[in-house]
Amino acid sequence: MNIKSLLLGSAAALVAVSGARAADAVVVAEPEPAEYVKICDVYGAGYFYIPGTETCLRIGGFIREDIGVGDAGSFDGVNHVTDHMTGDDHSSYWKQTRFTLKTWTGQETELGTLKTYTELRFNFGNNYGDFGDNSGPDGTTNPNRNGSGWQAGNKSYALEFAYIQLGGLRVGADESAFNTFIGYAGNVINDTIVPYGGFQSNVIQYYFDAGNGFSAVASLEEGSGEVGTIDSYVPHVVGGVKYTQGWGGISGVVAYDSNYEEVAGKVRLDLNATSDLSFFAMAGYGSNDNLNDPNNNIDAHGRGFYKQWGGNWAVWGGGTYKFNQKTSFNVQASYDDWKDIGVAANVAYDIVPGFTVTAEVDWQRVGQGAIDNNSVWVAATKKDNVGGLLRFQRSF
Repeated sequence: MNIKSLLLGSAAALVAVSGARAADAVVVAEPEPAEYVKICDVYGAGYFYIPGTETCLRIGGFIREDIGVGDAGSFDGVNHVTDHMTGDDHSSYWKQTRFTLKTWTGQETELGTLKTYTELRFNFGNNYGDFGDNSGPDGTTNPNRNGSGWQAGNKSYALEFAYIQLGGLRVGADESAFNTFIGYAGNVINDTIVPYGGFQSNVIQYYFDAGNGFSAVASLEEGSGEVGTIDSYVPHVVGGVKYTQGWGGISGVVAYDSNYEEVAGKVRLDLNATSDLSFFAMAGYGSNDNLNDPNNNIDAHGRGFYKQWGGNWAVWGGGTYKFNQKTSFNVQASYDDWKDIGVAANVAYDIVPGFTVTAEVDWQRVGQGAIDNNSVWVAATKKDNVGGLLRFQRSF
């Protein structure tokens, strides 16, 4: 009887405990609130807020494939290789694939808009080199390569841009204001058949915008390359002014090359004839007394970081005509004091938004710079150079 009472009592206790637990509220852990990326439309399309900050970020870039024939790519007849079967020398395609990654940031502060911009470029393809050239795919010269400059491979990567800008002040790696402020020489691929100035440099710049079409820039620059990089505490100096309206604009820049104590300048006129037709004309002039001095430690062959054209003066001109929203025609012609001539023309077609195919034809006529006479720079191994370039580019 005691055992039976004990069992019944235990069962009753278990039922009571179970009932008490069933009456308690069930606690379920709630999920953490998700922090979705918010669109930032202050600086244009594509920006979003970095979670937890007031900084807007945009990520973009492009993938590009270039296929060149003839002298396209270097204009000195480098696209000649040796046939692996016969050993005969023959022409070949020049190819390059590029991946470019870009980032933009923007944030409003009490001192103005704080911005950054970066651009990284990675390349795979053929180097500019003949079969007999000892330069490798990375652009270096190596006598042990036994003439393999024409071989395809991973080439150098480049930090093309990396600068910080607060209001009008910009510091970091940029292209020279001698080019960026006044504008590049047309919408063609090979726009430097007659070169119009050096590009990459570390800079300290200040931009002033009056808000009525007038703007100005002052830039202290380091330059780059053998004849461009400063070798003292004195920087290169660039200054420019610009006036733009709906009809186009007029601009000018002046640069002081501290390495050679020379001055160069350019003026430019842009004209929007219609909504579909636009033109530009640009002229450059520079002193070159010290650039031609054979007593210099570095022989500049008449070309400094800014005055890179042959002789004292050069001119560039061209235009763009839009057949429709997808198709445009671009042309550029150039000429300098050395009688160098360059002509480039292309048709660009947007297959779909973000994917463009461009077909270009280029011609170069080398002037007196091709003659090695009293240390005059040897510009190319051929007087006439013709090439074609087909470009596929997906931008995002």
